[in-house]
Amino acid sequence: MQIKETANEGLKRAYAITIPAKEIEARVDGEVKKVAPQVKMPGFRPGKVPANLIRKMHGEQMHAQAVNDMIRESVDKTMADNKLKPAMQPKVELGEGYEEGKDATLTVELEVLPEVEAPSTDDLKIERLTVPVSDEEVMDAIGKLAENNKSYKDAAKTKKAADGDQLIIDFVGRVDGTEFEGGKAEDAALVLGSGMFIPGFEDQLTGVKTGDTKTIEVTFPEDYQATHLAGKKAEFDVTVKQVKVEGETKLDDDFAKNFGLDGIDKLKELLRGQLEQETAGLTRTQMKRSLLDQLAAGHDFAVPQSMVDAEFDQIWAQLQQEAARSENPEEMLKEMDAEKDDYRNIAERRVRLGLLLSEIGQANNVQVTPNEMSMLIQQAAQQYRPEDRERFMQYIQQEPMAAAQLRAPLYEDKVVDFLFDKAEITDREVTREELEAAIEADESEEAKKPAKKKAAAKKAPAKKAAAKKSDDKKDEKKPAAKKAPAKKAAAKKDEGNKKPAAKKAPAKKKAPAKKAAAKKK
Repeated sequence: MQIKETANEGLKRAYAITIPAKEIEARVDGEVKKVAPQVKMPGFRPGKVPANLIRKMHGEQMHAQAVNDMIRESVDKTMADNKLKPAMQPKVELGEGYEEGKDATLTVELEVLPEVEAPSTDDLKIERLTVPVSDEEVMDAIGKLAENNKSYKDAAKTKKAADGDQLIIDFVGRVDGTEFEGGKAEDAALVLGSGMFIPGFEDQLTGVKTGDTKTIEVTFPEDYQATHLAGKKAEFDVTVKQVKVEGETKLDDDFAKNFGLDGIDKLKELLRGQLEQETAGLTRTQMKRSLLDQLAAGHDFAVPQSMVDAEFDQIWAQLQQEAARSENPEEMLKEMDAEKDDYRNIAERRVRLGLLLSEIGQANNVQVTPNEMSMLIQQAAQQYRPEDRERFMQYIQQEPMAAAQLRAPLYEDKVVDFLFDKAEITDREVTREELEAAIEADESEEAKKPAKKKAAAKKAPAKKAAAKKSDDKKDEKKPAAKKAPAKKAAAKKDEGNKKPAAKKAPAKKKAPAKKAAAKKK
C-alpha cells in the first residue's frame, strides 16, 4: 500500500492511495481458505470443494468485500500515520475504471480540526441580570390560570347563546349525505368565539337556546389535516343540550383544590416557582451570551469550512421553516437571501466557539459520566414509539457520531457551568422586560457582526478538539416574527438562547368529552 500526500493547504489535506492488485488477491485468497471448510456443494464432501469453484461461485462478492475492507483500512492508516483529526467524514473516491486484477487507486480529501489552545479562564467577568418575582406577578399568573379554566353554570332555557357562552351539544356530520369517521360526538363542550371548530361552525350557533336543533352547513379548509375532508362541503345536525354562562371564579382555596392542591397558598407557591424558573432561564441565557462574547472577542482562528457549511445548512433549514409559517413567506425569503452572508458569519462563530468550549472542557477534565450519558439516551428514546426505543438505543451505542451529537449539548452546558464558577460575577436587579430587551439587543447585535478575517491555519492537528456543535443546540424552537427581519429570527437561535419551559399548571379535573372531528387540527 502506497500513501502520498497531494495537498496540504490551511486545514485541507488530500492523499493518493494505491492498493496493489496482488495485495487484493492475497486478501481474497485468504478469505477463500477461511470459508472453504464450511462450503457445501453437491458431489463434494464438506470442506473438500476446490478453491477455483468457490471463487467461481463467490469470487465477485469476496473481491468486492476485500476491496471495501482494504479501502477502509487504508484510510484509517492514513489518519493514524499522519496524526489527523478529521473535522468531518473524509471524502473517499475509488478511481474510475477500476476492475479486478488492477491496482486500486483512491483519493482522500478532508479538513482537519485546527490546533486550539485552551484560553485562560482567570479574567472572565460576567454581569448577572436578576429578576425578582413580585406578589403582583404571582396574582397575574393566577388570574391567567383562572381565565383558562373558567367555570360555567346552566343558563335559563330562554337564554340565547352569545360569544363567551358554553354549549353542550351532540352532533353528526355528513359529506355528500354520508356520515364520516370522527364527525360524530355527544356532550361536546364548545365555547362560542373560541375558534375551536372549523370556520363557520360556531357562528351559526349564535342565538340558539337549550333544546334547539339545527343543521349547519360548512366547508372544511383546503389545508385541513384529514385530507379526505379538505375543501369538502359538510352538514352537521346539531342538538343543543344546554346553554351555559360563565360563572364567577373566586381565587380562593376551593379554586386551588380544583387543581389537586391544598389551598390558594400552595397554588401561589407553585406559580412563584414556575416564574422563578422562567426568569432563571432568561438570566442564564444572558450570562451565557456574555461569556461567549468574551471568548469570541479573544480568539480568531481558521475553522473547517465543512463544519461551517453543516452549521449554516441547519440555520438555513430552520429559517426556511420559520418563513413557511410566517404571514408573508416570500418577503421573509427575500430578506434571508439578502442577509445570507450574515448567517454564514453566525455559523462560523458557532463552530469556532464550539471548538473553544471543547478545548476548555478537555483541558480542565470536564466530563460527561456514563450515568449521565445513559440518562441522556433513555430520555431521547422516550421520543420514539415503544417498539422503536430499543432499536434507537442500540443505534446510539453502535454509532459514535450519533452518540457524540447526543452528548454535545450536555457537555457544553457542563463547560459553561465550569466557566461560570471561574468567572467574577456581579449581580444587577432588573425587570423582566429589561432582561428580555437585553437578550434581544444582544441577538440583533450578533447578527450584525461581520466575520473577522480568518487567521492562517496551522498545519499541526488539534490536540483533542472535538467536532462539537455550538452552544445553541438546545434552543427551543420559536415561531417566526410576523414581520420582523429574517436576520432577527436567525439571531434568536444563536448562542445560549434557551428558555426553559415552566412546568405546566395542574389541569382542572373534568370529565373528558368525546373529541369532535369538526375541531381544528
